[in-house]
Amino acid sequence: MPQSLLRYTNILSIVGDLIRVHVPDLTQGNARANYGDLALIEQNGQAYSMAQIIKIDREEVSLQVFAGTKGLSTGASVCFMGEPMKATYSPNILGRIFNGAGEPIDGGPALEQDPKVEIDGPSVNPVRRVLASRMVRTNVPMIDVFNTLVESQKIPIFSVAGEPYNRFLAQIAIEAEADIVVFGGMGLIFDDYHFFKTEFEKAGVSSRTVMFTNQASDPTVERLLTPDMALAVAEHFAVEESKKVLVLLTDMTSYADAMKEIGVAMDKIPANRGYMGDLYSQLARRYEKACDYKGAGSVTILAVTTMPGNDVTHPVPDNTGYITEGQFYLHDGLLDPFGSLSRLKQMVQGKETRDDHSTIMNTMIRFYSDAVNAQQKQAMAFELSNYDLKTIKFGDLFKKRFMALDVVLPLEEALDLGWQTMAECFEPEETLIKQSLLEKYWPNKAQVGVQEAAETAEA
Repeated sequence: MPQSLLRYTNILSIVGDLIRVHVPDLTQGNARANYGDLALIEQNGQAYSMAQIIKIDREEVSLQVFAGTKGLSTGASVCFMGEPMKATYSPNILGRIFNGAGEPIDGGPALEQDPKVEIDGPSVNPVRRVLASRMVRTNVPMIDVFNTLVESQKIPIFSVAGEPYNRFLAQIAIEAEADIVVFGGMGLIFDDYHFFKTEFEKAGVSSRTVMFTNQASDPTVERLLTPDMALAVAEHFAVEESKKVLVLLTDMTSYADAMKEIGVAMDKIPANRGYMGDLYSQLARRYEKACDYKGAGSVTILAVTTMPGNDVTHPVPDNTGYITEGQFYLHDGLLDPFGSLSRLKQMVQGKETRDDHSTIMNTMIRFYSDAVNAQQKQAMAFELSNYDLKTIKFGDLFKKRFMALDVVLPLEEALDLGWQTMAECFEPEETLIKQSLLEKYWPNKAQVGVQEAAETAEA
């Protein structure tokens, strides 16, 4: 219920999805308007939309209108609610789909009576966080083997428009070993929204998934609320129910563009390429929600960040790189093993995983790097050595068996396949792997022959 029944009708301006209203008694405290609080917009005696206070300047209050301002007149009225934006949180939201304002859009039962939680709260004090030490299995070899995802990690997927990053994100949501998956989509076209919805339903994972989706046709304002909704719900699942929560966001560049649009409407002075000067802190506030809670669960964040023009120095990926703990590079339909990096992988490799994990990772990347160099020599018509020919064969197998996005393998099977692939191309002494691991894991010739015969028959 509103804290005050007073309605303010002196709307000064309407710009984009923002309105400015004059509140004459604000400095005396009667209006009780606080930054981040909700307000109700009414027109012609009927509710028009909810709005959120985003700026207070003496007796002028700026609000962003969730439903947009199309059709809104300066004769409308504003009534302050006296409470911040909240998201529905209860076990009943599992399997449900919400829009960016937190309203159900899947035609399911109403949730008005379910508990609500505030969004965009403070991050956990780093001193009180548990050191990351547990792996999040995704069954994607290029992640599990080469850039292991760790609980409480925040990591972006750098890509460009046209790449299958949404398909890749859906695959991770389906395959990842997580108790709860919270999906936040910003500026999605309807095809992408429908794709995520149907993929989750077909895979049978909807019962552990919560979706917050802002489509391209929805108000820009809701795009700014979507990640906060998703992260607030994820945080409560982790803290109150000790769940292992994976948050998937797409696309953070769309989110930053919405911030830029709102900032311009508020007459803020733009900084680099038109983005606001607080871009870094706004992104950090969201990413820092990733946390492993002592005595409770964890929140892990994986977010797509598209790079306009494939420019990694663009303000959004550039600022993101300073906040997150690594990145995955997706281009040409493949995860790039050279540009991708997980800075926390050493926390679990060889500790929670097999003793050959680090060795397999380093040796295969070395061979693939040699394969790329050999392919460049071949393209320039240089004479190739016997070793070059071996690495080229290895590179082709590596792309097919590990780098393709449709490859789904548990970690142990992926490690075994790594040994198998090296054995098909090289002699044991060429790998420079210590003898104890070779004796333990190197496959015999019969095993190599079975693998090659199976792939030949499949081809």
